[in-house]
Amino acid sequence: MEIYETEEEQVAALKDWWKANGTSMMTGIVGAIVIVLAWNFWQDHQADKINQASAMYEQLVQADAANQAASVEKIGTRLNTEFAGTAYASYALLFQAKTKVEQQDLPAAKTLLQQVISTTADAELKHVARTRLIRVLLGLQEFEPGLQVIAGVDQASLGGFEATYKELEGDLYVAMGRVGEARTAYQASLKAGQGSPLLQFKLDDLAVAE
Repeated sequence: MEIYETEEEQVAALKDWWKANGTSMMTGIVGAIVIVLAWNFWQDHQADKINQASAMYEQLVQADAANQAASVEKIGTRLNTEFAGTAYASYALLFQAKTKVEQQDLPAAKTLLQQVISTTADAELKHVARTRLIRVLLGLQEFEPGLQVIAGVDQASLGGFEATYKELEGDLYVAMGRVGEARTAYQASLKAGQGSPLLQFKLDDLAVAE
């Protein structure tokens, strides 16, 4: 460290240092302030965006409860246009698919459910969309595609959906007349637990059919 004999020397040295470093120092300070302000603005914008999506989603839920299919379609489309990539957009697609099923428009429901599967990162939401898609494929008599959907599921990620997938697999085999494979699938669903209340009846029906 330099030792200055007089106060004048200290002041002169400080002035020299400021001339050499003052500009870059101020640039760094201003840059840091800009970054902080930009981050705060982005966070506020994201929070506002989520609040808007939440409010719109609540409108969709109310429209669905009131059986207002046109409103469900309109609000769902807006959610996916204005808030694509959010969970609200994915749930809106599920509501739209439900409405299409109620209208007997299974091809449209199929497309909407496939969109959920391809766009959401939420593993549980993917399972919900897949299981509903399989039921739609059953209704469309697209049995092999239904089995392909089940075969493409990561077995390690099944969690509480294992029984549902196995039961749906059994339903597909029953529709195809493959009774032995249907029984195996139903028994696996029963073993996994959390199957539908009708599962045991389905197994009993197979025995009667044979």
